[in-house]
Amino acid sequence: MSHVVRITGGPSNRCYVEAYYLSGETPRQWLCKAVGPQQVRFVVRRMKDSNSDLFDPVVAMESDWSRAGSTSDADFAFAFNDSNFSDRVLRIEIMADPADAGTDSDGCATIADWARHRKRRREDIRKDTGTEPAAVPDEHILNGNQPDVDERENQDEEAVAMVEEPHSGDEATNSHDSDWSMDCSAGAVVRVKTLHISSPILAAKSPFFYKLFSNGMRESEQRHVSLRINASEEAALMELLNFMYSNTLTTTTAPALLDVLMAADKFEVASCMRYCSRLLRNMPMTPDSALLYLELPSSVLMADAVQPLTDAAKQYLAGRYKDITKFQEEVMALPLAGVEAILSSDDLQVASEDAVYDFVLKWSRQQYPKLEERREVLGAHLARLIRFPYMTCRKLKKVLTCSDFDHDVASKLVLEGLFFKAEAPHRQRALAAEDSASSNRRFVERAYKYRPVKVVEFELPRQQCVVYLDLKREECANLFPSGRVYSQAFHLGGQGFFLSAHCNMDQQSSFHCFGLFLGMQEKGSVSFAVDYEFAARSRPTEEFVSKYKGNYMFTGGKAVGYRNLFAIPWTSFMAEDSLYFINGVLHLRAELTIRH
Repeated sequence: MSHVVRITGGPSNRCYVEAYYLSGETPRQWLCKAVGPQQVRFVVRRMKDSNSDLFDPVVAMESDWSRAGSTSDADFAFAFNDSNFSDRVLRIEIMADPADAGTDSDGCATIADWARHRKRRREDIRKDTGTEPAAVPDEHILNGNQPDVDERENQDEEAVAMVEEPHSGDEATNSHDSDWSMDCSAGAVVRVKTLHISSPILAAKSPFFYKLFSNGMRESEQRHVSLRINASEEAALMELLNFMYSNTLTTTTAPALLDVLMAADKFEVASCMRYCSRLLRNMPMTPDSALLYLELPSSVLMADAVQPLTDAAKQYLAGRYKDITKFQEEVMALPLAGVEAILSSDDLQVASEDAVYDFVLKWSRQQYPKLEERREVLGAHLARLIRFPYMTCRKLKKVLTCSDFDHDVASKLVLEGLFFKAEAPHRQRALAAEDSASSNRRFVERAYKYRPVKVVEFELPRQQCVVYLDLKREECANLFPSGRVYSQAFHLGGQGFFLSAHCNMDQQSSFHCFGLFLGMQEKGSVSFAVDYEFAARSRPTEEFVSKYKGNYMFTGGKAVGYRNLFAIPWTSFMAEDSLYFINGVLHLRAELTIRH
């Protein structure tokens, strides 16, 4: 069982030391061996989890001559590499970078260089394949080029080897105490750097160092610790060690901070990871930096301390590329992590979820020409980000026959979408509310340019369809003074139709009002005679009440409707006591019947 002790001593320098000691030794015994006898008052508490962040504040402690202090703001910079305040010597053996680095990182000295190299490799691999994206026979696909293959590599490195060096002859027999150390890459020692260190300070900040210093130490006689690193890690390690004393960094550039972040992850210094993450979040974000943060090694991405940084990167990419049609070439060249961030957003500005599905197919076919790889990426990463419940039934039918998806996966997704469509409105809202806390958010509606509709179709006795369109109060408010919103397309008799809601002036141009129109999509010489009826739910009965009936001979591109559907001014329509908003939603219905 381990304990934590914080001592305050020295009226001149207010030296604070957070130290760990082994069960079986009293705090005074352990600390006297570490830093020498001092007059101190001890307050001890048990650590439930020795792997937790040891830098987090614990119970305040103070000496007889100083006030309470917190290690979270304590500054030990004066003790860094000072033999007067140190109990051990750290021997840093700096090795030449591995000879095979050129095959993996091209001799990259920093993580930023590594990221740029990875981007070049993706482009080179894509060129080397010489394959073209699979043909798309009948899907409406967004245009885009700049092929790019996202070849994810595990960039996690093994923790560097740390071994205790015997300092006297009788200690050689205890060499097994350091058997837990891991091997590092073989290579020639370029140079050696020696530092005076305080094991209590390092152990207090890092479970890694705590385990090292408490691993079989007898009477703390082994004072020399060897650490072997690659030359490219030297600057980051020195910054990290300095942080563990001073709680601050001297570097201010994003590439250098990322290198320190990697070192802090390797040596389990969570407080430094949080510090680097905060500094990086406060820097101006760019597409390259955001992607770099999202493509960090998995061990770093999983750390709680880095989560705010990755969240900020996702939000940046989702905001920048929310209109994917505006940045088609850039978006098509993004790696998987970037596309996932964009598709996770509720604010994606797309015509409909059908367009999201089309984009995912286009991107995956370009990035992953091999069907097996494409199916894996779609099934494991991207399918969960497509909100199938908001796709049209016509598109869902195509999903079932799309060879890019595994058949079982496609069937499950389509059934889930259809079951959601069949639910009552209150159940749909409940499912969306439950799903809003998850990462997939498959039941949460996006801010589509074309509003989703529900359609009931009849073939007999006449071809007919009933279309339901719901608009939120805020959506209607945004139409003022001259806006319009369109529904998704629906079909009758093989022809595409749509509804459009407008804020316009009445026929005498005396006031604004709410209008509803029915339009036919296809342009051409086709003529179509249709009987139609517009209705809306109204209080207090909350039943649909017919507003207008009519008939019209449609030709492609034509529309018919009413400028003032409710025969009231806009202000009355939008008033708090409006008869037409039920729980903040306007419920509209259009019935279309083909005339023979």
